[in-house]
Amino acid sequence: MSALATKALSQNESSVLADYGTQEFVTIYVADQILGVGVKEIQDVFAIQHLTPVPGAKREIAGILNLRGRIVTAIDARVKLGLPPRDDDAGFVGTMAVGVEYGGEAYGILVDRVGEVLRLKDSDFENNPINMDAKWKSISRGIYRLDGRLLMTIDIERLLGVKE
Repeated sequence: MSALATKALSQNESSVLADYGTQEFVTIYVADQILGVGVKEIQDVFAIQHLTPVPGAKREIAGILNLRGRIVTAIDARVKLGLPPRDDDAGFVGTMAVGVEYGGEAYGILVDRVGEVLRLKDSDFENNPINMDAKWKSISRGIYRLDGRLLMTIDIERLLGVKE
């Protein structure tokens, strides 16, 4: 094997080793809480252009929308978590959403803001605090401590209500 090939291989190995023992999360914000959703769970990030209400749907279902020819059910994370509604007059137009898929169905989880992608060490992961609110605990996998704030990692299936 040439010296160049050996050098390229060892750089590639060190890159793989750097990723071992870490998780990547897209940060989203609901009210003042920072949440983390696994990068692999997110299909899309988009702003709501038009939302059609669904009569008789559960309260957390804000409506449905058409995203590139596909019908997407919009879930309002604020309602799901028992938080007050957004204080804007535009309804949901312009609201950010993260697109996920479960069981062949597409969902858009409405959030206040989408942040950045963080790579966090598995060794920094902690279980949920025992005094966490039951609604939040029901969707949380655990937490990471970030500069005086808690990043709560979200179980998408539980947030969607498809897994208890």
